[in-house]
Amino acid sequence: MEQEIRAEHDSTPKKKLVNEMQIVFEAKSENEGFARTAVAAFVAPLNPALDELADIKTAVSEAVTNCVIHGYELGPGKIFLDAAIWERTLVVAVTDEGRGIADIKKAMEPMFTTRPELERSGMGFSFMEAFMDVVEMESAPGRGTRVVMQKEIR
Repeated sequence: MEQEIRAEHDSTPKKKLVNEMQIVFEAKSENEGFARTAVAAFVAPLNPALDELADIKTAVSEAVTNCVIHGYELGPGKIFLDAAIWERTLVVAVTDEGRGIADIKKAMEPMFTTRPELERSGMGFSFMEAFMDVVEMESAPGRGTRVVMQKEIR
């Protein structure tokens, strides 16, 4: 995964890698708080403003929740969380090996949800895009989904 993050984000090749981490955890709702706290602790050395930290935590929460609810449909599975700091830019990748998304464009539309019976708002990707500087997604039906988000810490 380390090489994948680096390869995918060569749009900023002149930046120096400061730190990186990888965590794998079960796709359970209770691990959403763990993921957001882990990323918050990881980015803390950059001394982000409280609003930047809140934005990052919310975006990570949304990505992890999507894995649990949509990727694995509340069933068993693993979530892979990779993070790297390139100078003052945080890059976070959240990956599942779940059911995948057939129509990424449709899935990213505000208010679209595949789980209305769970009273899902369909705003997860909209929140990620609002709170992070860059959000990219790749997915394949039956193979999983990977969301990569970037935020420059001012």
